[in-house]
Amino acid sequence: MKNPAILVTILASVLFVFAAAKNVSPGKKTIIASSSIIDSTTKTTSSEEHENASALYTDLHLHEAGMNQEVFTSALHGMEKLNTEGAIKKDDIITIIDFSQPSSQKRLYVIDLNSERILFNTLVAHGRNTGTLWAKSFSNKASSLKSSPGFYTTAETYTGNDGYSLRLDGQEKNINDNARARTVVMHGAPYVDQSAVNAMGYLGRSWGCPAVPESQHRAIINTIKGGTCLFIYSPETNYLERSTLINS
Repeated sequence: MKNPAILVTILASVLFVFAAAKNVSPGKKTIIASSSIIDSTTKTTSSEEHENASALYTDLHLHEAGMNQEVFTSALHGMEKLNTEGAIKKDDIITIIDFSQPSSQKRLYVIDLNSERILFNTLVAHGRNTGTLWAKSFSNKASSLKSSPGFYTTAETYTGNDGYSLRLDGQEKNINDNARARTVVMHGAPYVDQSAVNAMGYLGRSWGCPAVPESQHRAIINTIKGGTCLFIYSPETNYLERSTLINS
């Protein structure tokens, strides 16, 4: 079930109901979420929206965990757009994969927006032809062995060649919308391990899937499956300029 009441405090396109804030004890952050009860006179300014995202970014200690605030703000903005379009079934969880960080860093974050907690922060692989240490080259084509950036929704689980896996549906046309056809899924892999980084200087690579550690894959998949938002951020201008969800 959707829970739109948790989003507006958090998301970059959030709507603030000022009258409700009067009923809150001093010092407590409150933003009411239901856009159905908000008219144009209660919309926040861009400055206020960024302040809301900035406050959550600080509370989650994401800077200390290695994530740039621009990545977080972009993720929330795109998620809210998808939620408005009805693409998100569960809006209390967001997964962010930050490809502005090298593969040697823990660049996957699963965040509970309701409780304002980071549930997982771990390693994640990119595609073999996307790069070695850094994810630099992307594709939406089959057999490219490359990752695709952008916004996804999580779907159903299955057990296949890579064990327990999670199907992903790309939400950005001509950027990642071939993900299901390409079998770009989340799964566990033995090469996603600190020992690989220690030996090679970078993480092992997939055929385009966001592979995660075998010791955590089942717990991560069970947390995010069934219609949550997953965002793979890339700092490459070719993606940032083309994404209608980031630029909407």
